[in-house]
Amino acid sequence: MLNGEEEKTLVQKIIHKDEKALLTIYRLYKKSIHNFIYRKLKDYHTAEEITQDVFLDFIEALRDFRFQSSIKTFLYSIARNKTIDFIRKKKLKKILFSALPPYFIEGLKTIFIDEELEKKELSKKIKETLEMLPNDYQFVLRLKYMEGEKVNNIAKKLALGFKATESLLFRARKAFIKVFETLP
Repeated sequence: MLNGEEEKTLVQKIIHKDEKALLTIYRLYKKSIHNFIYRKLKDYHTAEEITQDVFLDFIEALRDFRFQSSIKTFLYSIARNKTIDFIRKKKLKKILFSALPPYFIEGLKTIFIDEELEKKELSKKIKETLEMLPNDYQFVLRLKYMEGEKVNNIAKKLALGFKATESLLFRARKAFIKVFETLP
């Protein structure tokens, strides 16, 4: 591991476009960052992609890095946030694809999933759809599919019974589909 002075020297070199310094950081932390992400996702290739994104974000954020933590802690923080973002997006896709009819999903796959740019458009459309829903529908869908709450916990938070909460979730999903289908 690096001491504080070594870290500062490497950061300065990286800021001044020294590829060897960047490679040193990459070699030092890549495996442990990848393992950290892999333990959360259980998907080697996705962990590999997110690991690469972590180092790209690290480079972009380096100019603002003020050594309030070690580089290792900084990298793990980026990795944790990227992993959480990935899990949230995956849960949001799950709500969308589990609630839509199969023919619609196939249409979406051919239209949206094949290209990265179109994936962003789909994310934007999902976000717009959620924003157009009544607050209680937004809230219950976010709790269930973005935060991964169980129906029992949602019921407690809303001070509703289990069946009433299930019913609210059903109506919220139905409203989501209806609004989603009307958006361009």
